[in-house]
Amino acid sequence: MIYYDKVTMTYNGGYPAIEDITLGIDPGEFVSIVGHSGAGKTTLLKMLFAELFPTAGSVYFGSREIASLSQKELLEMRRNIGTVFQDFRLLPTKTVYENIAFAMEVAGKDDDEIRADVPHVLELVGLPDKMWSFPRELSGGEQQRVAIARAIVNQPDVLIADEPTGNLDPINTLDVVEILKRINDLGTTVLLTTHNKGVVDSVGRRVVTLDQGRIIRDDKQGKYVL
Repeated sequence: MIYYDKVTMTYNGGYPAIEDITLGIDPGEFVSIVGHSGAGKTTLLKMLFAELFPTAGSVYFGSREIASLSQKELLEMRRNIGTVFQDFRLLPTKTVYENIAFAMEVAGKDDDEIRADVPHVLELVGLPDKMWSFPRELSGGEQQRVAIARAIVNQPDVLIADEPTGNLDPINTLDVVEILKRINDLGTTVLLTTHNKGVVDSVGRRVVTLDQGRIIRDDKQGKYVL
């Protein structure tokens, strides 16, 4: 489904953030991408979402090279990718229901679909009773679960989780990891970046380790080793 073919990304003529990476990710995989700050983890994901394009090499989503897609085709591709970040990025003046509904509205879903799907996805992340709460009324862990619900409500093929537990305590971190594993078990490909060894070890699935922009380990069922 996802393939990086000899990809290099250099910022402003400096040292490569990513250098000569070849990496394939199959549909339905859960892949933890680990490494120290500056190792290239976020750059790798931004190229998949077409926020950045490689200086050399190619990135493929399905059979299509991302750099060759038109603007309309890029928008269609992005609808197949859900994203979750460390800082939640919820709309503060909208309720939980409205935050998730907004993502569906942008994707062109009608009111009947929204009324049916929002409660279902909140059940999946364990927040059925928080539908009419505002973000300020939620804990950090609850806000991140809402962000995950928003990211998956349109049933993307891929979920990108970029340091999703960075602002959470250990208990909420484990809750979020279990939700990501549940989403993966339902068939969604999950790409997780993290500095947290405990998170990677608890997932117990494929681990790709970056160091200075290169892949130094790729363990099919591994732990965080640097």
